[in-house]
Amino acid sequence: MDLLKVQDLRKSFGQFEAVKVVSFSVKKGESYGLLGPNGAGKSTTINMITGLFPPTSGTIFLNDIDVVKNPKQAQKWIGVVPQEIALYQEMSARENLKFWGRLYDLSGKELNKKVDEVLEIIGLTDRAKDKVGTFSGGMKRRVNIGAAILHQPQILIMDEPTVGIDPQSRNHILETVKRLNEEGMTIIYTSHYMEEVEYLCERIGIIDHGEVIASGTLHELREKMEDSSRMKLTIDGKPQNTGKITQALENIFSKKEFQLQNNELTVFHKDPQSILSELIQSVTITGTRITSVDIVEPNLESVFLHLTGRNLRD
Repeated sequence: MDLLKVQDLRKSFGQFEAVKVVSFSVKKGESYGLLGPNGAGKSTTINMITGLFPPTSGTIFLNDIDVVKNPKQAQKWIGVVPQEIALYQEMSARENLKFWGRLYDLSGKELNKKVDEVLEIIGLTDRAKDKVGTFSGGMKRRVNIGAAILHQPQILIMDEPTVGIDPQSRNHILETVKRLNEEGMTIIYTSHYMEEVEYLCERIGIIDHGEVIASGTLHELREKMEDSSRMKLTIDGKPQNTGKITQALENIFSKKEFQLQNNELTVFHKDPQSILSELIQSVTITGTRITSVDIVEPNLESVFLHLTGRNLRD
């Protein structure tokens, strides 16, 4: 059963199309990853789902509620962890959580109980009375997550929650998200970190230039590449050799099967060992020296590179 359904979503700011066409659905209890580089349209899409921005066109249904027409009604089912820290620095962690809890109409013993539970979940019970301003960036983000789950939302939307934090806090956040999902909470997780999406998400939507260009499980996305492995060749050649290399490779591969960027040649193939010798010969005959060869089994990075022709962080 689909808890969230987004169809043909678009958003323009004047002449700029931030989101061109985005469609996807998320099932109840699922963890769905929205993967794309900075500026791809992830945050704008999230802001429309949460009712912060009205879409230029398209529909969003959450629990059969039309989010565009009834944003307030839909928002009670949503927990949001924004990119920016949304906390009061002079208040303690407990005070911050109680403040956000009251906005969700929690009060009295129920509020105190929820705050205690959330402090335990985010691992900050022992720092509950300390001012948030004294916390590290990672600890602040954990309080941010706590504020979003106080009211036990049906769907938790996390927008780049690990940007700019230390590895220990990042691991704690990932483990917390994993546990929340295993306990039944539906998750939408946006990131430009492929390893996070691979670890957390059952299904993945790849968004680039304001469009969802592929969606499915990791296995389904790999099938789009026909399970090709990725060969990375580092070359030490003259810039004028680029045209010669491209011409030589086009005699062996289709244009979708290789990419040449600066001094790095990437080739996709089901059986890389079978064509390695011919590949090396085709490159070296142009007067280009190969300094290293690396063969990588299909992963999410390979899929993104194959679909877009560029690395995620380009």
